[in-house]
Amino acid sequence: MTDKNRSMTRKSIQWLVFFSGLLIMAFGVALMISAELGSAPWDVLHIGLFKQFGLSIGSWSVIVGFGIIAATALMERKPPMAGAFLNMLFVGVFIDGCLLLPFMKTPDSLLLKMTMLSAGIIILGFGIGLYIASDCGAGPRDHFMLVMTERTGVKVSKIRLYMELAVLFLGWVMGGPVSYGTIIFCLAIGSIVGITLPFCRKRVNVILDWSEHGENINKGKIRLDHHDGISEKVR
Repeated sequence: MTDKNRSMTRKSIQWLVFFSGLLIMAFGVALMISAELGSAPWDVLHIGLFKQFGLSIGSWSVIVGFGIIAATALMERKPPMAGAFLNMLFVGVFIDGCLLLPFMKTPDSLLLKMTMLSAGIIILGFGIGLYIASDCGAGPRDHFMLVMTERTGVKVSKIRLYMELAVLFLGWVMGGPVSYGTIIFCLAIGSIVGITLPFCRKRVNVILDWSEHGENINKGKIRLDHHDGISEKVR
């Protein structure tokens, strides 16, 4: 396999991991929404916009993401990265698709609602870890957060907190679902991603290393010219 082919294989795997992460993340978002116990701050905003103006939750995720990308591009004075644009587009599409799944219905009992909410938060956290591990670019909201940190000199944690509180308040004013599920998400998601990100990154790196060396056995641990255990020096 040539270096060009290995590079193409590596990129293909990275994008496959990226889109898989977005799909898993969107599935987690849909579970949280369907549990009806409160959603993540940005989804509270998207649902509030949906209630006020129609369209769909996924559509508002795309529209809000596009606005953030545009604002970030103006601040940086350069076009957005492909990863941020694709993240904005496909997360919205995947959320709407997942919400249409036949089993995506709100359970009757509180126990089942809590189970759905918990599963949604964990799955969402795993999706975040997987898409970040692909190294195909940060999502529009994360990219905006980093740019704001550079521009203001304020710590990332504070910028993130201000952003989350602002969109949460705005979404709540428009009728978005704020409840104890929202609080649980805010308290738990950081720790979950702290576990899933290194887990995903380690396994993605293993797959990427295999894609580069697995097809070229002379770069692997067992080499053709060493198959009999006799080194070139001895010969």
